[in-house]
Amino acid sequence: MDSFFKFNPLLKQTIWGGGRIVPFKRLGGEADGVGESWEVSGVEGSQTTVAGGSRDGVATNDLVAEFGADLLGADNYSRFGNEFPLLVKFIDAARDLSVQVHPDDATARRQGRGRGKTEMWYVMDSAPEASMMVGLKRSVTPEEFKELVADGSICDALCRYSVAEGDCFYIPAGRIHSIGAGCFLAEIQQTSDVTYRIYDFNRKDKDGNPRQLHTQEAAEAVDCEAKGDYRTAYRRERNQGVELVRSDFFTTAVYDIDEPMALDYSELDSFVLLVGVGGECSLAFGDGTQTTLRAGETVLLPATTGVVVASGEGKFLETYIG
Repeated sequence: MDSFFKFNPLLKQTIWGGGRIVPFKRLGGEADGVGESWEVSGVEGSQTTVAGGSRDGVATNDLVAEFGADLLGADNYSRFGNEFPLLVKFIDAARDLSVQVHPDDATARRQGRGRGKTEMWYVMDSAPEASMMVGLKRSVTPEEFKELVADGSICDALCRYSVAEGDCFYIPAGRIHSIGAGCFLAEIQQTSDVTYRIYDFNRKDKDGNPRQLHTQEAAEAVDCEAKGDYRTAYRRERNQGVELVRSDFFTTAVYDIDEPMALDYSELDSFVLLVGVGGECSLAFGDGTQTTLRAGETVLLPATTGVVVASGEGKFLETYIG
């Protein structure tokens, strides 16, 4: 098995997409209107494929099927089988995204949707006026929630945050949210494409029709309890991993380095994803191979990985399950 894998991204055109993803990833072609780059995906119908190496062109889930626990880790392979369990995206919002919510696993299964979606955001850059809405200002009853949706005042009930580079938000299933215009971020989430739109600012699709809302499904999925401050508080440090999220779904840390660091995964029973969010690093592996990790790139390390030496000047997210 190769020491690492990179993937061909899937670029997704959206009505709210901007023009930043294509140049950020140093790609050619049309830039405008690209809202998402799916970096590593095992979502059926939207799988990424390996870019380069001995498994060039192999679909993500086929890679899992070939290498099993050596790729995912024993516990993860037992839990997820041949489906890669995380989806990594870059998101460029030139306009506001809909107000939406994702179901948890149990609700998704009950609604015939497979797996639910818990996710996190790391802001890579933003316009000066950029903001996002996350979570309820106050707890409401299910009946109050339905009234807020029906009379179009749901946005007034949500917490709005001005955002800047380095801001992080954890979005467990059930938490209402909306990414605002001007946000440019990395997203890590469960392998799922289930989204329930609650409110969409009365926008129309490319054919002039109102975009579909999922009012009933959202009412069954939403968490009506307020939680306080939804922004992740953490201390920014150089040349060490700073944990942002630890959950049953993924654990994520951010590294901001300007000197060599040894990343030791020899005791970790999980794959690791390294997501470049700034600058450029070199990654050196124990077998003598190496690769670069630039902003806009994602590298998958198998569960068999030992020590990796990262050097250069760059910032990246490290995420795994375990």
